[in-house]
Amino acid sequence: MIYLIALSLIGGACLLMFMLREAFADRIEYKELSFPEFPESLGEVKLFFISDIHRRTVSDTIIEEIKEKKPDLVIIGGDLMEKGVPFDRVKKNLIGLKECGPVYFVWGNNDYEVDYHQLDALLLECGTKILDNTALSFESNEGERFVLMGTDDLSQGRDRLDLALEDAGSGGFRVLVSHDPRIINSIKKEQNIHLVLSGHTHGGQIHIFGYSPYEKGRIKVLPQTTILISNGYGTTGVPLRLGAKPETHFITLKKADKKALN
Repeated sequence: MIYLIALSLIGGACLLMFMLREAFADRIEYKELSFPEFPESLGEVKLFFISDIHRRTVSDTIIEEIKEKKPDLVIIGGDLMEKGVPFDRVKKNLIGLKECGPVYFVWGNNDYEVDYHQLDALLLECGTKILDNTALSFESNEGERFVLMGTDDLSQGRDRLDLALEDAGSGGFRVLVSHDPRIINSIKKEQNIHLVLSGHTHGGQIHIFGYSPYEKGRIKVLPQTTILISNGYGTTGVPLRLGAKPETHFITLKKADKKALN
């Protein structure tokens, strides 16, 4: 009996150590996404997407690897911080990410746990563009547009997709960033939002016997849009992960090959 108890305690300790190590792992998922509607004159658009940083410091390993890839846009998908996180750490993360490319941010629910006016000021100080129910447009020499849209946090009732769409204007290849993936319930096919980037769920963070309240992050092709739901980079509640590895994403967008469509 004592032997079995000892084995159980050792096994439990090993599992906790594994979960702790998983929580602080660094992982970049490389994805190439092709769309028939993507403007050919834009060639490729490269995005680095990171969400749910929470209490973590973005590692030099990730920063250096992404810098070499030279993304066109760096996108923070909300929950840059939470209550108790020092602003100095957030500033370090923002400065590191800015070394990789121009940085864009949408609000997450945990960002509102802190003095969000102070966070807003820090974002501006670090040259981070806030997408709060707004849109930005990037145009090729031929006049074709890539549109980056962002909504404020849905769980706080601050999301106004209608305002972001109005700001986006008509036409263009549209990418929407929303911290909460439930934004898809507000999206209609005729709005021509081609891709949604979100996080929030942490991929369930801890799966027991394969079960968790949330499914693991993945890409879903839906009737109204395509959505990437990230497991996120950090953790919430406890600094542990099991069955939902932390992840960041390097996404290359381009026009679909006509032969592949036939």
